[in-house]
Amino acid sequence: MAKKTVVITGGAGFIGSHLCDRLIGEGFKVICIDNFITGDKSNLIHLLKDKNFSLIEHNVTKPITVAGKVWFVLHLASLASPVDYLKYPIQTLKVGSLGTHNALGLAKEKKAGFLLASTSEIYGDPLVHPQSEEYWGNVNSIGVRSCYDESKRFAEAITMAYHRVHKVDIRIVRIFNTYGERMRINDGRVVPNFIYQSLNEKPLTIYGDGKQTRSFCYIMDLVEGLFRFILSEVNTPLNLGNPNEFTILELAKLVIKFTDSKSKVISNPLPLDDPKQRQPDISKAKKLLKWRPKVELEEGLKKTIDWFRFKGGFENS
Repeated sequence: MAKKTVVITGGAGFIGSHLCDRLIGEGFKVICIDNFITGDKSNLIHLLKDKNFSLIEHNVTKPITVAGKVWFVLHLASLASPVDYLKYPIQTLKVGSLGTHNALGLAKEKKAGFLLASTSEIYGDPLVHPQSEEYWGNVNSIGVRSCYDESKRFAEAITMAYHRVHKVDIRIVRIFNTYGERMRINDGRVVPNFIYQSLNEKPLTIYGDGKQTRSFCYIMDLVEGLFRFILSEVNTPLNLGNPNEFTILELAKLVIKFTDSKSKVISNPLPLDDPKQRQPDISKAKKLLKWRPKVELEEGLKKTIDWFRFKGGFENS
């Protein structure tokens, strides 16, 4: 029986590369597409000699062409870090709009399923807590973060349009804060920031009083949820994340503890439009996918810190 082929845009990135691993391990053929603006080929080095894996360097804002049958298109290409999307706002908007359009076009052409990696950022600075899939969000459409927020909101809209008009079998996953091995140490997100600062005995930088909350999901838990979602028949958006809520200050103290660092915590002013709370309601994922995260923050942090300490090259960052 021929192996099913999956196309993953952004497959050299943090989440994408782990998903490549999982799908290869499950017996699929994987075609990874990435232009390496933020993805890293070293995340895939162990797959390059695998006969079931192929890598195409391509910008998905241009039309996407692949040969043969495709079972699913997973659109993960995105500039998801604040450092990246603030530096490349136009590219961020283009990959969310043109890139999503092209990925959907490929799925339509191949009569394939389509998964959109959306984000908790579509909820903005939420007025509802925790955030369920029914919440429409509180987003500043012209703010400094809008290039990312609105690119994902548009991506969701065009994905639903292709589902309604062209009957594309779609999945929309709203990914909440995820961390783990293969994150870039300098990507601007709080977990790698704190680990880098702590391993280098630098002050850990929090914003405001550090009482704003986030919910941190370990990468392997997220990948399990994504895999179950792909195999499901659920065409409505689903939140995937860990509902256990921590303050940024609590996270900083845990990182200092697990790195055995002498670092102190310092405070800077809050960035514009920075959400005060972020916690997923995962009731639907629990019911429809029989999924819930299993890795506690303490365990996941230790694994992530070990990776950065021994493989992440933090001394050279």
